[in-house]
Amino acid sequence: MTEYGRGDGSDRWQDDPYLGDGGWNAQQAQHGDQQGYGDGQQQYADPQQQYDQQRYAEQQYYAQQAQQQYNEWNDGQQTGYGRQQYPQQYADQQQGYGQPQGQGQQQGHGQQQSYEGGWATGGHQQVPYGHPQDPYAQQQAAYGGGQQDYYGTQDAYPPPEPPTRRAPGREPEPEPDTGWDPGPDQGEHAFFAGGDDDDDDDRDGRGDRSGRGGKKPKKRRGGPACLVLTLIFAGVAGGVVYFGYQFYQDRFGPAPDYAGDGNGQQVTVVIPKGAGGYVIGQKLKAAGVIQSVDAFVSAQNDNADGKSIQDGVYTMQKQMSAASAVELMLSPKSRSNLIIAEGSRNVAVYALIDKRLGVADGTTAKVAKTQYKKLGLPDWALDRPNVKDPLEGFLYPSSYAASKGQKPATVLKEMVERATEKYEEMGLEKKAAGLGLDNPWEVLTVASLVQAEGTSHDDFRKMAEVVYNRLKPGNPETYGSLEFDSTYNYIKNQSKIDLSIAELRRYDNPYNTYFVKGLPPGPIDNPGEDALKGALNPTKDGWYYFISLDGKTSKFTKTLKDHEKLVEQFNASRKKS
Repeated sequence: MTEYGRGDGSDRWQDDPYLGDGGWNAQQAQHGDQQGYGDGQQQYADPQQQYDQQRYAEQQYYAQQAQQQYNEWNDGQQTGYGRQQYPQQYADQQQGYGQPQGQGQQQGHGQQQSYEGGWATGGHQQVPYGHPQDPYAQQQAAYGGGQQDYYGTQDAYPPPEPPTRRAPGREPEPEPDTGWDPGPDQGEHAFFAGGDDDDDDDRDGRGDRSGRGGKKPKKRRGGPACLVLTLIFAGVAGGVVYFGYQFYQDRFGPAPDYAGDGNGQQVTVVIPKGAGGYVIGQKLKAAGVIQSVDAFVSAQNDNADGKSIQDGVYTMQKQMSAASAVELMLSPKSRSNLIIAEGSRNVAVYALIDKRLGVADGTTAKVAKTQYKKLGLPDWALDRPNVKDPLEGFLYPSSYAASKGQKPATVLKEMVERATEKYEEMGLEKKAAGLGLDNPWEVLTVASLVQAEGTSHDDFRKMAEVVYNRLKPGNPETYGSLEFDSTYNYIKNQSKIDLSIAELRRYDNPYNTYFVKGLPPGPIDNPGEDALKGALNPTKDGWYYFISLDGKTSKFTKTLKDHEKLVEQFNASRKKS
């Protein structure tokens, strides 16, 4: 049996504590003195009654403490109400020392009010002030008597309530287990929950909950967000795999290469002068001939003659294997360069350039005549008097990458530059004085004569000695006259051998060495390297005359008498044929 209801009165309790009295709203109804029924005389409580009231108050405190812990555990959060509940409640029950008590029970203003919707404590006698067993007897007598109301503000949390009297929707529902922990201090953003940031405001609201289990289920991650994350992860993974494969291929894998000899589609590739394997490979790849530069360089290194690929124009096929491309470039069949032969005259070279570039006849010759000073001639080759063509001797015999679309001036400039480099390399300017000549221009002119009159490379040194010996003013054979048919043919732009001496001596022209002593005004062709070497290093055997009996070799003599014998032999052979 509990201590509930003990007192000295015979009246029943006004309210059943199990139903509650709808009472206490966090304030005491009575702020003044309590008045008992009867004659209003102040009375002191019976000691036994005081003891019973103290035990009842302690039981009420511990019951409410246990109920508060249950509510806190059930809500998933500590409310902190328990630290204030007992002192406040117990203080409400105390009326102070010497306050009047009723004979039976307290009612009206003397009756204590319970929490709103909670169970009623009922009216009862209070433990007198200063009771030796009351640990809170020194606290203030009642709630509201100078203490601050912690539950009376508008934004305050509501006071704790018994489970049976709680408003619907206030019981928190455990969070659903999503199987994913975002980590400490991170949480789940609304983007991944499928909602927006405003949804967070509803999580702490208590007014719209319908009780335990009435909370709306938390939204899980939306499908679009998961799809975006999946695509991002897939893209990152794909990029890592791709670049990793490329890195492996570049470092350790074989170079990409086509198979076969090409697809039959021809293409022209221009290889510049001095180009190495990588430059050649880049040109071929750009034209679609090979698939990779590394494959070409590897194939060139594997071929014993791979390093001998020269500059020029090559006719190739698209999508060739690197090895096939190397083999074709080493074959003369692929060469489609403009070839300038040794001893060619400029007139013939101009016609070849016009044809290769696809321009009108005479276009290159006009450019040479009007723009020769802009094409890179050395200073010692400029402003020569009586020169038929300032570029004669400077269109160096070689192979040139000339093709349609290029300009004549571009091709001419490349030829002049190559000739100038060669002449400087061979030392024409330095060796002129040692040969009895005034300048490199005269050395070049001698080389052009050697190239024109010689029939083979073995003849060039002897032919050069003939030139130098005849140029000597006091020589006993020609007395300073060259008397070369080639100079007359040059000015006439012909190549005849049946020329009469009378005709040759009558034609007045600076290039006619039958008419004028000494060298012609300038070169009469474009000499090759062997002719240049012969002019720089002539023999010293005393040769003055020469004649070719078969058109392949020349015979040299030192006197006119010996020379005339060979002439008779040559004429006799022509009559027989």
